[in-house]
Amino acid sequence: MLNSTTSLQQMLSSLSNLSDQQTRISQEMSSGLRITSLGDDPVASGQAVTMADTLRQDAAFLSTANSATNRMQTADTALGSVVSQLTSAISTATGALSGTGNATTRAVAAQSLASIRDTIVSLANSSYGGAYLFSGSSTATPFTEDASGNVTYTGNNDATSVALTSGGTVSTSLAGSSIFTASGASVFDALNNIITALQSGTSTDPASLVGGLRDALNNVISQRATLNSAQSRLSGESDYITAQKTNLLAQQSSLLSADTPTLATELSAVTTQRSALLSTIAVVQKGSLFDYL
Repeated sequence: MLNSTTSLQQMLSSLSNLSDQQTRISQEMSSGLRITSLGDDPVASGQAVTMADTLRQDAAFLSTANSATNRMQTADTALGSVVSQLTSAISTATGALSGTGNATTRAVAAQSLASIRDTIVSLANSSYGGAYLFSGSSTATPFTEDASGNVTYTGNNDATSVALTSGGTVSTSLAGSSIFTASGASVFDALNNIITALQSGTSTDPASLVGGLRDALNNVISQRATLNSAQSRLSGESDYITAQKTNLLAQQSSLLSADTPTLATELSAVTTQRSALLSTIAVVQKGSLFDYL
């Protein structure tokens, strides 16, 4: 009877283990995950934690980079319009300063250039997401214009930047002073010099006046190219991080996901073993009962 009792206890213990396996396999198949706690697989769990941390960092960078990229694209659009306005201004100034016009045509040209100046001031005060694009870190309106058409920069020279995951940073903005009021290439000084000359009718050096406007245009083009280069660098980093994120997600899925076909086979085997063991236990228990009679 002792051997029979011991055998029964062993079978009941095996039955409990099979039931636990059956429950675990069913839960994995239901959740689609093979790891639901650290104890399931400590090594894989540690790898999953590291992956999750990297994925959070990737998501944070991509969010920041996306916002910065949108801001830079808006700035580029504004600068593209400035280039168009200055190109038109050069054409107007060249014709008006040629000496073939009269007081009326010069006045019309001066008015046209003043309108271009005002448009560029508006473009220089462009904003994105509630913040000015060309004011540095200042929240004040970057450019102010008085009644005489004199334009003053009230922002600062700070530049925003984004830290790259590969190391270093990339500047994501340009100070308005470097674009519109740079020494020797001030957009507004060049325009106002020509407007003043046309209004007074005392243009003694047309080539120099138009040359100043060309210098201002070339500076805007150069600054725009700097912004585009930074945007390209940020885009390249974003592409790399996006690819890394995709690969990590695939690895994470492979690490954590349950192997459903294999689990189905295991569940079938465990269920069969458990059913057979239950039948055996029933026979043993019946025999044990007869031993007591």
